[in-house]
Amino acid sequence: MSKGRVIVAMSGGVDSSVAALLLKREGYEVIGVTMRLWALEREDVPQANKRCCSVEDVEDARRVCSVIGAPHYFQNFEREFQTHVVDYFVQEYDRGRTPHPCLACNDKMKFDFLLRRAMFLDADYIATGHYARIRHTGSQFELLKGIDGDKDQSYVLFTLKQQELARLLLPIGEYPKSEIREIAAEAGLPVADKPDSQEICFIPDGDYRKFVGERTKPTPGDFIDSDGNVL
Repeated sequence: MSKGRVIVAMSGGVDSSVAALLLKREGYEVIGVTMRLWALEREDVPQANKRCCSVEDVEDARRVCSVIGAPHYFQNFEREFQTHVVDYFVQEYDRGRTPHPCLACNDKMKFDFLLRRAMFLDADYIATGHYARIRHTGSQFELLKGIDGDKDQSYVLFTLKQQELARLLLPIGEYPKSEIREIAAEAGLPVADKPDSQEICFIPDGDYRKFVGERTKPTPGDFIDSDGNVL
């Protein structure tokens, strides 16, 4: 008997792939969903393979779902990602503040828009490959650090409310990264040795100054010291 239907946000990487595998083994009805968030103007540039949402990533997620026996769907969220993540990123730097694009992405894309799609598919839960844990105590859900302290990602989930935590599954938070790769290899997942993504997904070359500069225009302003005095 199924423990419930769960939508797994699959990036094509090893973490979300093993998350789907573990949930499948636990008896959940798993549906893999890959979100198209960002596309470079040219798909053939060298950095294309380092970002999320590449053709290769989508294919990797599809292949993993085929191995574990789960359906896979592709959803386009480029417009929403542009508004809630990319525009926010540029605007914050333009205002002299440091943005956190991953937090914005999790908050809006995965736990707002994706949760709505999950409800449309009559899913009971959504799941991700974050290294964090959720503890249910009484009527409350607590967000905890992942077992692997070096990979802990609980900090990017701190904005989640109780109703969101109640419908979220984080299966890999109970494992160290090394074991996640072992599980993937033993299960024959094609992404077992796939490198982790390191850069901001929509700036694969890491040059965020250039990225922001191309999307803003210099404006006149005052020089202000640390006490707020206009010089």
